[in-house]
Amino acid sequence: MQKARIKLASTEIGKINQVCDSITDIVDQTGVDISGPIPLPTKKMRITTRKSPDGEGTETWERFELRVHKRLIELGIDERALRLVMRIPIPDGLHIEIEMVDV
Repeated sequence: MQKARIKLASTEIGKINQVCDSITDIVDQTGVDISGPIPLPTKKMRITTRKSPDGEGTETWERFELRVHKRLIELGIDERALRLVMRIPIPDGLHIEIEMVDV
């Protein structure tokens, strides 16, 4: 049996939740089997830098963090449902990947 595996990644969780909600609405309309949205581990990228440009003064540090949130959705393959999923407006800053897998 084939399934469509959809991977979503973004630094803003609201955009991911918005697209996941629209995909689940499409699935409810078409009656396709769905598994997900499954939250995947959040990737945290941290950078620590010194505040002062020279070596003089107190040792103060700034800490920056970038979080990449991810979700996984698996759909049963249905041509109508996949067409509707492809037409979903994708916000800027959201990375989406769709692949067909044999399960």
